[in-house]
Amino acid sequence: MTKDPVVFDNPRAMRAHAADLRRQGLRIGFVPTMGALHQGHLSLLDYTREHCDHLVVSIFVNPLQFDREDDLSGYPRTWEADLAACAGHGAETIYAPTPAVMYPEGYQTKVSVTELTRGLCGAGRPGHFDGVATVVLKLFNTVSPHLAVFGRKDYQQLRMIQRMVIDLDLPVEVKGRPIVREPDGLAMSSRNTHLSPQEREQALCLYRALTRAESLVRQGRRDVAALKQAAQDEVAAVAPARLEYLEVVDQHSLEPLAVLHRPAVMALAVWLGQTRLIDNMELNP
Repeated sequence: MTKDPVVFDNPRAMRAHAADLRRQGLRIGFVPTMGALHQGHLSLLDYTREHCDHLVVSIFVNPLQFDREDDLSGYPRTWEADLAACAGHGAETIYAPTPAVMYPEGYQTKVSVTELTRGLCGAGRPGHFDGVATVVLKLFNTVSPHLAVFGRKDYQQLRMIQRMVIDLDLPVEVKGRPIVREPDGLAMSSRNTHLSPQEREQALCLYRALTRAESLVRQGRRDVAALKQAAQDEVAAVAPARLEYLEVVDQHSLEPLAVLHRPAVMALAVWLGQTRLIDNMELNP
């Protein structure tokens, strides 16, 4: 019989609980989420549970990282299903604070990781990554994990958090895990629920773009301009799709590359109707 996780909704109680776990000598694993859990999230829970003694999952739709009010209000909230999913995948603790608890009246502090957030998603979403860095630091301070696990679909976010941990001397190991895809290649995302059946089919252009470039790399192509053009053509072939960006960048610095001479990642953002989708694929020459 699956045991329901214990749920905390304020930082003081969560912090005391984490301190008690550490006193017991338990290794705390942490998966931060905004809820609306899908198989991608659950793969993170499974990995973290394997590598830790106690699994904590946070469920918090963070208003600081949204640049559009309609996007925040429309973000799916599926609390009961999320609770059941967490229980079924070994989570023993859920931290689910409210915005008022996280950002009380008078709140005015933010965290900014400057260079890594200039391009890609950061270019079109001002303030987004400050909101992510701020909430993740607050969550780390409260949950006190030994290990925190993030998905690689949000590649820029992962690299930014790893940089923040190094720069601020945070005592937590940050791991990235592979993208989980639908059988047809679409990267799993909570935002996929916003797609109409037709848009769902059209969204496959992101995966086709990435796999087209990756195929060319395996054939020996190293000219980034050619790789980008081939990928852009796949997106352009789907008339309703609007390309926000498509870049090939160094896997660690996220600096754009002109020639593929070291491990890189191709990342793109595409709009279908009112839904913004992102995806990426590592390119290893």
